[in-house]
Amino acid sequence: MRPDAQRNRERILEVALIELTRAADAPLSVIAKKAGVGQGTFYRNFPHREALVLEVYRYEMQQVADAAGQLLRTCPPDRALREWMDRLARYAMAKAGLADALGKSTGRPGGLARLGHGPVTRAVEQLLSANERAGTIRPGLAPEDFLLAIAGLWQIDPHSDWRPRAERLLDLVMDGLRAGAPGAERRD
Repeated sequence: MRPDAQRNRERILEVALIELTRAADAPLSVIAKKAGVGQGTFYRNFPHREALVLEVYRYEMQQVADAAGQLLRTCPPDRALREWMDRLARYAMAKAGLADALGKSTGRPGGLARLGHGPVTRAVEQLLSANERAGTIRPGLAPEDFLLAIAGLWQIDPHSDWRPRAERLLDLVMDGLRAGAPGAERRD
């Protein structure tokens, strides 16, 4: 892709993220105009709404997943896991409008979980493995079990005072992960 074409695509995705998070049914013409591209350029990159929404969602989920490796390089494994969970919670609450856009665009219930499954599952696997090696969580946990344990995040109303509730949920999950860990130090 030519550099100018790549910049156009990135601008479209940046604007789409903002507009679709704000309103699930944001007009594509408004997104194109705010991105500073013509209709032809827009539709060459994203021939229909679903293609745009899916790409925005994939990109955002990849960013969340990539944070796992960054945190493991700078924090002890258990702290990295907990901070990653906080980032996931912030993402889930901030991007609730994007989830609505995906649901409206694709009409597939549960599609969100499947779309981000690969990168997020790999990130969880990386975090759980590092913690298991460090002895900070119980051994033998599967990424799918972890994802089920934190699934309550998506039940929290993003328009409420969600932070205390998400923090309690994630602390509860961390306590459960630590139970039975060979080297875990209990927090009081």
